[in-house]
Amino acid sequence: MSTADEPVITSYANAPAKTLIAGGTTFAYSELGPKGGIPVVFFVHLAATLDNWDPRIVDAIAKTRHVITFDQRGVGASSGTVPDTIEQAADDAYTFITKGLGYDKIDIFSFSMGGMIAQDLVVKHPDLVRKLVLTGTGPRGGKDIDKVVGVTYWDIFRSVITRSDPKEFLFFNRDRVGKKAGKAFVERLQERTVDRDKPISIAAFRTQLKAIQRYGRSAPSDLSVIAQPTLIANGDNDRMVPSILSTDLHQRIKGSELIIYPNSGHGGVFQYWEEFAPVAAKFLAP
Repeated sequence: MSTADEPVITSYANAPAKTLIAGGTTFAYSELGPKGGIPVVFFVHLAATLDNWDPRIVDAIAKTRHVITFDQRGVGASSGTVPDTIEQAADDAYTFITKGLGYDKIDIFSFSMGGMIAQDLVVKHPDLVRKLVLTGTGPRGGKDIDKVVGVTYWDIFRSVITRSDPKEFLFFNRDRVGKKAGKAFVERLQERTVDRDKPISIAAFRTQLKAIQRYGRSAPSDLSVIAQPTLIANGDNDRMVPSILSTDLHQRIKGSELIIYPNSGHGGVFQYWEEFAPVAAKFLAP
């Protein structure tokens, strides 16, 4: 069966995991939506695998776009070790996209640490990216990004005590609305039953956390080089990557759009997926 004859996968829940080898690393990835044209590559958050994307957002974008999600080096089904720096993670992504997939132009949808990697990638390879979506993230050297380590460990501790998923604490407010949104988000992540990934190892998780801390303590990047259409979104009470940093990004990236959702945290775009998914899909429309 040729690629042209393959049925179009429209649901992330049904997207099988695939692998390719690039630069000596085996990268795990999934794809869905109509093939052809410029793809939208999704850059995932701290400790995340293919299983950690909200299907409501992925599916909305995949109605009109070829969507690709992938496991970073050393995470999930991808081989190798997790890089020590966000810059190296961006280099790995570049290898996966250009040498592995063979693309010289992409759009990016990113969340949290994925947004940090995406920024480093765009700054180093501006011609690679056409459109950029940055959610729940902040600029290199952003104030208090380096505090993410303490926040993360505290919330993991709280989640263990309450037998909850850590993301319910890390991504959502602990009020009635936030708790409900958190549980709904975690349930949606279980919809993808095909080729479930293995969780990140403790060592790899710690390496990623240190890389984010290092990023937060680094000299700022010159984001004025980002001339691409850019959509920035977050909740108004992000404890992991402070919401003010989304405003900071907006001010540094000329012509960017900014959406701040009320009464929501790091996962504001997931809490407000019914509003955000159509906005993101429209922004990324071909």
